[in-house]
Amino acid sequence: MGKVLVVDDAPVIRLLLARVFETLRKDGVELLFAEDGYEALRIVEQEHPRVVFLDVMMLGKNGFDVCHTIKKVWKMEDVHVALLTAKCQDSDRRKGAEAGANEYITKPFDPDDLLARVKLILGIP
Repeated sequence: MGKVLVVDDAPVIRLLLARVFETLRKDGVELLFAEDGYEALRIVEQEHPRVVFLDVMMLGKNGFDVCHTIKKVWKMEDVHVALLTAKCQDSDRRKGAEAGANEYITKPFDPDDLLARVKLILGIP
């Protein structure tokens, strides 16, 4: 069905989203996880996930940089990138749009809403 990549340097967020998205496994969705931008890019290049939830504030390569590489450099328009961040300023939202993000979701987020978004993107009823 597809792959979903969750990228966040906070283990609690990765664990939370693993639990939220666990039900997708029965529909054939593979869940992938990364804790930094470099690992995220390696996984995207190798696994080509359909959906990427990407934290913005990470050490090394931040989420804006990762999104820019996926969308602008690699031109992976079929990868749906949702920036998932505590940064809620309009300037941050603009920066996300300029990097090519499909969505900009602020923390705290509604887990049920994220699950519904993934189902919609992957065409899961």
